[in-house]
Amino acid sequence: MIAPYIQKILTGKVKRLGEPGAADPLDRPWESGMFKKESEGKSWLSETGIENDEVADTKNHGGPEKAVFAYPSAHYPFWQKKLGTDQMGIGAMGENFVITNVDEYAICIGDTFEIGEAIIQVSQPRQPCWKPARRFHVMDLALQIQNSGRTGWYFRVLKEGYISGGGSLNLIERPYPEWTIAACNEVMHFYKEDLRRADELASCHLLAPSWRRTLHKRLRGQKSSVGKRVYGPNKEA
Repeated sequence: MIAPYIQKILTGKVKRLGEPGAADPLDRPWESGMFKKESEGKSWLSETGIENDEVADTKNHGGPEKAVFAYPSAHYPFWQKKLGTDQMGIGAMGENFVITNVDEYAICIGDTFEIGEAIIQVSQPRQPCWKPARRFHVMDLALQIQNSGRTGWYFRVLKEGYISGGGSLNLIERPYPEWTIAACNEVMHFYKEDLRRADELASCHLLAPSWRRTLHKRLRGQKSSVGKRVYGPNKEA
């Protein structure tokens, strides 16, 4: 395995945007921490994220299971071509780690890495919300990201410490080689009737608790809708 390389580390404060009373919901006021800039030098990585980084919706973003969001920079040419815009470049997804040499087929739940003084562990794929759609004025962008499999993923922090960009991640442990990010996305979003696979994934104890709860609900016959997550206030009822 070629070691994943952290090209850049990005952080940002919450920004408030939009026009009060706008006719188009995509133009109305909203706030997000997805507008990030390169963090130069060393940054402190705690159990809840990188210093000087903020999230607006603390209920659905951030926290120990979503301390760091990584996104492969190799995906951006795909989005630029698909959406016909060069604005979809590094940082467009709100990532903290601009990562190379790896994608969703090569990263697994529970993968544990050293980065600088810290130790981090893959916790779950990203489930995109309505905010990238608001940012780029593409109503179904969250669904496009989800269905493309180019979701990126989150890390939890096992050991706090100083980190910096421009270096490789050193793989310490891979306990679940069968549960790549791509395989998790397939179970969650595409093969919803395959309860055996859902049960197997739900049994992966290093998968984030929120994902395991969703899968356990599926096993109990409870269906869930993604509409609120992917469209949110962008789409009027």
